[in-house]
Amino acid sequence: MSAVEFVEALSEGPDGEGASQAGALFQQAYGQEPKGVWSAPGRVNLIGEHTDYNAGLCLPIALPHRTFLALSPRDDDQVRLVSSFAQDRVEQTSLEGLEAGGVEGWAAYPVGVAWALRRAGFGQVRGFDAAFVSCVPVGSGLSSSAAMTCSTALALDDVYGLGFGGSDAGRLTLIDAAMVSENEMAGASTGGLDQSASMRCQAGYAIELDFQPGLSALESAKQVPFDLRSRDLELLVLDTQAPHQLNDGQYDARRRSCELAAQTLGVENLRVVADQVEAADDPERALKDVLDKLDDPTQRKRVRHVVTEIGRVGEFIRAFRAGDIRRAGELFNASHDSLRDDYEVTVPELDLAVDVARANGAYGARMTGGGFGGSIIALVDAGRSREMAAAVAEEFSRRGFRQPRALAALPSQPAEREA
Repeated sequence: MSAVEFVEALSEGPDGEGASQAGALFQQAYGQEPKGVWSAPGRVNLIGEHTDYNAGLCLPIALPHRTFLALSPRDDDQVRLVSSFAQDRVEQTSLEGLEAGGVEGWAAYPVGVAWALRRAGFGQVRGFDAAFVSCVPVGSGLSSSAAMTCSTALALDDVYGLGFGGSDAGRLTLIDAAMVSENEMAGASTGGLDQSASMRCQAGYAIELDFQPGLSALESAKQVPFDLRSRDLELLVLDTQAPHQLNDGQYDARRRSCELAAQTLGVENLRVVADQVEAADDPERALKDVLDKLDDPTQRKRVRHVVTEIGRVGEFIRAFRAGDIRRAGELFNASHDSLRDDYEVTVPELDLAVDVARANGAYGARMTGGGFGGSIIALVDAGRSREMAAAVAEEFSRRGFRQPRALAALPSQPAEREA
C-alpha cells in the first residue's frame, strides 16, 4: 500500500519543541527574547456540522496539534509578524486607522484580533511583535486559523492585562475577538465553533457547544467524557489535501439560505425548528410538515440537514456514553451522507476517503469542518488507523488525487500560556 504521512504534534511546555521553536524564531527575527509563549489547538468536530450559525449543537475536541506564539508588546501601534512557513519575511502593519479588510494574507488573522479588541473598547491594546510556529495543517479543515487567532487573543489578553483568559466565562470575550478577526478582517466566515473549541475544550473530553442565543457561559458548554482508549478505539483524522476554501462564497451562500428559510418559517433560527421536531410525537412527520412549507427545493435540503444534524449530536453523545459504538458510527455515516446530499459541501476526495474507510472496517466515517475540501474522521478499532490511512492513500494514488496526511486525534487541552 502507499505510504501516508502521519503529522506529529509538537511537544508542549516551556522546554517543549513547540515553545522553544517559537522562541527561537522570535529571537531570530527581532534580536531579543519574547515576553512569553502561548499556544492554541486546532480542533476536529466529531459531529454537528454547519449548525453553529443556526443556533444549534456541535461536539468538537481540541487536537494535540497546536499553534505556538512567541510575543512581546510594543509601546506604539506597529505590528510585526513572522511565521515558520515564511521565516525570512517579517510582515508589518499599523493598528492606527485600520479598517475591516485592511490587511491581506495570513497576517490579517492575528492583526485582526488586536483590531477587534480595540474596537470592543480595550484601548490599552497596542502593537506587538510575534512569531508563529504551528503543526496544525493549513487548509485541512482543522482550524489552523482559529489556532492562530485564539493564541493571539490569549497572548494579548495576558500582556495587556485584560483579565479574560483566566476563566471560561471571560474567554467568551476573547472568542468574540477571534471571530471578528476572521469574519471582518480576514473575510473568512465562521460561526464560532472553531474558536470556542480552541479556547474551551479540555483534555480527555469533547465539548458540547450550544449556540442558542442568550445562554450563559455555563449553559452554552458541557464537557462530555470522550475516552477512546478505554473502549479500544482510535479516531483517525485524515487530511485529504483537497484545497479547503471557505472564503469563496459557498459558505456564505449556505448560511444565507438557512437564514432565508428561517424567515419563511417565521422563526428566529433553525434551532427553533429542530427543538420543535424533536419534541413532536412523530418527529419524522413533523420534519416533513416543516419542509412542505418551503417552496425552494434548495432551502428544503439545507433545513433537513441542519435539523437532523442537531438531533444527531445528542444521539451520538448518548450512544458513545452507553458503549454503543456501532450506533455512534452509524451517526457519523448519516452525518456525512447528509452533508454530501443535502448540504452539498463535500468534494470527491472527501467522499472517496469516507467510502474507503467504511469499506475497510471503520464503525463510521464523515467529513469534518466546513467542507469543500479538508479532512475526514473515522471511528476505528485501536491499532487500525495507519492501515486504514494507507488504504485511502492507495486509492487516492489510483485516482490521481494528492496523497493524504493522517493525524492521531486525542482530546487535548485548550489555549494556554506555555512559557
